[in-house]
Amino acid sequence: MRPRVPRPISLSTALAVLGPLAATPDADSLPTVSGVTLDSRSVLPGDVYAALPGASRHGAEFAAQAVLSGASAIMTDEAGAAIAARSAAAAGIDLPPVVVVTDPRRAVGPLAREVFRSRQQGSAPTLFGITGTNGKTTSTYFLNALLEALGRTTGLIGTIEIRAGDEAIPSLLTTPESPQVHSLLALMGERGLDAASMEVSSHALEFGRVDGVRFDVAGFTNLTQDHLDLHGTMEDYFAVKASLFTHERCGSAVVLVDDPWGRKLADTADVPVLTLRTDRSGDGGTVDADWVVTSAEPSGLGNAFVLENRSGERLRVRTGLPGSFNISNAALATIMVLASGVALEDIQRALDAHDPFTTEVPGRMQLIGEEPASIVDFAHNPDALERTLSSVRRPTGRVIAVFGATGQRDESKRPVMGAVGARLSDVLIVTDDDPHDEDEAVIRSAVLAGARDAVRNEGLSCQVLEVFPRADAIDRAVALATPSDTIVIAGRGHEVWQEVKGVNLSLDDRVELRSALTRHGFSGLSTSGIES
Repeated sequence: MRPRVPRPISLSTALAVLGPLAATPDADSLPTVSGVTLDSRSVLPGDVYAALPGASRHGAEFAAQAVLSGASAIMTDEAGAAIAARSAAAAGIDLPPVVVVTDPRRAVGPLAREVFRSRQQGSAPTLFGITGTNGKTTSTYFLNALLEALGRTTGLIGTIEIRAGDEAIPSLLTTPESPQVHSLLALMGERGLDAASMEVSSHALEFGRVDGVRFDVAGFTNLTQDHLDLHGTMEDYFAVKASLFTHERCGSAVVLVDDPWGRKLADTADVPVLTLRTDRSGDGGTVDADWVVTSAEPSGLGNAFVLENRSGERLRVRTGLPGSFNISNAALATIMVLASGVALEDIQRALDAHDPFTTEVPGRMQLIGEEPASIVDFAHNPDALERTLSSVRRPTGRVIAVFGATGQRDESKRPVMGAVGARLSDVLIVTDDDPHDEDEAVIRSAVLAGARDAVRNEGLSCQVLEVFPRADAIDRAVALATPSDTIVIAGRGHEVWQEVKGVNLSLDDRVELRSALTRHGFSGLSTSGIES
């Protein structure tokens, strides 16, 4: 997804943003360029091919393929320059100009910004970015829905899909690589979009995927245990998230202060911050904040609530999605739009007229059937799982939960998730998630150990089962259910493939759940909007 009309720029002009380079050809020999890409398979004529070192191979190994596809220049490191020369020699072709930089991963974002003119004043959409462990996807969908209710034409970049107006494509990463981010933002500007919302993952911040991007408003949801396989400690994880809240990366911020990490961020961010408290009990219940949720009551499956600021101004808000965490997601989206400069009165009119927070978010507390209540959710870490399972408990009926844990990710959270499931479910069915290259049985055993330890040590009555493959586990849950029960299939949400030992197997929890409901004599809801 690139701008329809390329806008060539002198490479020497674009490179000026990078400062001193390790090595560069003579400026007179540098061509004009019209794009940047990291993928040799997606090179278009006139592109700069950014050849980055990878975990197992160097992008420069594919330099010849990039050149044959029309690359006008190559940007890489010193090792990559030597590899590219060998690649070209083996293919019997000449290399275009090669620009050598010390850290090409950190250089490619700013270069892409200059080449695509992605944040050019006057044409760039107002840009919102949301980070945090849980709630990013729903909050960006809520942002998008509220902005549309206000009459804006919008874009969306996130885990489920990428949208540039009415055009949508499935997403492979929570945050795409930086050349894609900048080309998408340029495309949105070309199409005259007013605003765009983006999920900003810790991986994106760590690996430079949003380098060169400056958000108008950044939002923070929460920080709980996840991704410690990458970050090591919670302090390091926090530091990566906090790097979004700097003058280099955003103009202002809205920070949920319901947890200690949010309060720490609000104290340390070096941009103007509006604080938001939605937790009216527990750890965050007495924390002072610029905006607070002062009341909340059930409304359909969701909740209606009131936001109030220090001056006594109020906003009446409703979300159709269940769970107190969706109060937090809706409140964050509301105050982020307010922070962007939209008048409070305009926001209230849009909320009243369009009920934007009833929008369906694929695989996020997505209701597949009503009797039994059958829900698919993306909860894949201890905190998200606890929030999800706590939110579905009803006065009558059991909670039947199905989940596993992802392979080659933070192993320490597996028994913790098992314990959470045992505490909050009447029946827990442990199964497979995406095992990747790990042994599925080893992953399940860690989750089962946590669940069974909790049952034994805490005197819980939860029935713990091990059922695999995942489709069979979903079927077992439905077979055990009565109309008054609640079934939660957690962990994969909108995903339609399960990766097992390098092979993608077709698996959609929503489709499997709907089929199982039908097979066992229950009814599912309309299929409209089920596919992401």
